[in-house]
Amino acid sequence: MTKKTNQTDYNFAFLDEGSKREIRRSILHAIAVPGYQVPFGSRELPIGRGWGTGGIQLTMSLIGPHDKLKVIDQGNDDSVNAVSIKNLICRTTGVETTTDTAEADIIQSRHRVPEEPLREDQVLVLQVPQPEPLRGVDPHEEVTRQLHADGEYTGIWVNLFELLLTKGSPFRGADHPVMADGRYVMNPSPIPRYDNPKLHQAQCLYLFGAGREKKIYAIPPHTDVVSLAFEDHPFRQEDLSGRKCRLCGAENVFFDELFDEATGQRYYQCSDTGYCQKRRRQQAQQRGEQQ
Repeated sequence: MTKKTNQTDYNFAFLDEGSKREIRRSILHAIAVPGYQVPFGSRELPIGRGWGTGGIQLTMSLIGPHDKLKVIDQGNDDSVNAVSIKNLICRTTGVETTTDTAEADIIQSRHRVPEEPLREDQVLVLQVPQPEPLRGVDPHEEVTRQLHADGEYTGIWVNLFELLLTKGSPFRGADHPVMADGRYVMNPSPIPRYDNPKLHQAQCLYLFGAGREKKIYAIPPHTDVVSLAFEDHPFRQEDLSGRKCRLCGAENVFFDELFDEATGQRYYQCSDTGYCQKRRRQQAQQRGEQQ
């Protein structure tokens, strides 16, 4: 007979206390130097590397028994990745989960920043597959670290210029590099370009974890974060004008574009499913009050 697993079978939040202390020290180092990649001893977890292990370790090192957790994958609360991470953390902590951004103390995300503005008492943990923005410039770690130390980012500017020449725009669709606190160029994780401005002078703490690459970096509250752009090609987000969510009617948010093969029509839905569900609940409540 298989024994039922619960949080009493593990140390709280799975990781041993020594590992969590080491990760918290790395987090403090990352907060002190915005955008700087702090090496850490990435631990083994019951999930494959590349599936969010860096973000999971950050969350497990910070979460407490009274915290409320939200996990999203490209805005979706119910994807396989999001559900699996929630199950792992909840079964080893017993904490509550929520789909409401406003209710969460810790939000772990893959490839999206929630639509609702975050508060100063909230932490957003972003999963990062490749933390090094200079990896396309040079594949050697010792070289990229020296380039960061010297503030030598010519290679990134050349890459963006090549994009302008070949694609007509210097802006990447996701993972567009940013300058943190006027010093370090960093990858904002593969969030869409639409989310980049949310990092600038934010109220919340942003933490970035790359388990496979064993790096942690951060953007503390009220930090200047500027997306790289040329003077004659100022940074701009994706043009989402004229679009509306087919479920909640939201505008000026980031959408998933869907195609109905039966009708041959394209339609749009909020990428942030929790935001969309909350709007629909509020709309249903307003209709009930009016009746």
